[in-house]
Amino acid sequence: MKKQRRNMKSEISLARATWGPLSEQNASTLKLLIDRYFLSVSLGDLLYMEGRWYITHSGLLRLSRRKGCAGIEVRPVSAFCDPSLARWAFKATVYRSRTCRGFVGYGDANPSNVSFLVHGAEMRVAETRAVNRALRKAYGIGICSLEEIGSIERQAPPPESKKLPRPSANGTVRDRLCQIIRQHQLDPNLVKPYAADFCGVKTLRDATREQVENFVQHLADWAAKDRNALLCQLNSYTPARDGAP
Repeated sequence: MKKQRRNMKSEISLARATWGPLSEQNASTLKLLIDRYFLSVSLGDLLYMEGRWYITHSGLLRLSRRKGCAGIEVRPVSAFCDPSLARWAFKATVYRSRTCRGFVGYGDANPSNVSFLVHGAEMRVAETRAVNRALRKAYGIGICSLEEIGSIERQAPPPESKKLPRPSANGTVRDRLCQIIRQHQLDPNLVKPYAADFCGVKTLRDATREQVENFVQHLADWAAKDRNALLCQLNSYTPARDGAP
């Protein structure tokens, strides 16, 4: 019991350190999510944006693993798919046990309801949304998942953001990266593997200065244009410590 209370206190403190002061209602909601579903802010299961809590895809997968999920079946809904228009729809069925009849969720994606920055990945977005909805139904999660929300900027590519100045004698690439992380409240533990992936290297130490500079500029642009989409991308690098079904 004492360990559980310490963990709760640690999670609440981390949430406030990451996103600032929480209202009494949002703090109570967080406590309920941690207590009832054993979700974790530190593991990337939850995100707080614009006064609301969102559960992540990795958080839902970890939850299903803890609950002993028997399997997830995903199929495209052909009648609502049109590859030429990048329009996709999927049906996902979650089986909580071997005898479960299944909990069904649908997800769709097209260029009008995903971020401009992930155009070309509509099929994967639709599949993830379907799985998330099915998992939320199966395990009684009332809050929306992060991947289900559409982009704030839907209709057109976001305007060009002001380029960051080249590093000077008084500022290094690392300084710029740290500044972006602090400014947009990003998780440095997720930014690091994303940077390595972006640069096409196993570890960031293997990247050239030019590659890192390009990544820093890319990160700054994306964070300024659509932070929600960037958070979705970063969250895909959350380590699945509990495994997945």
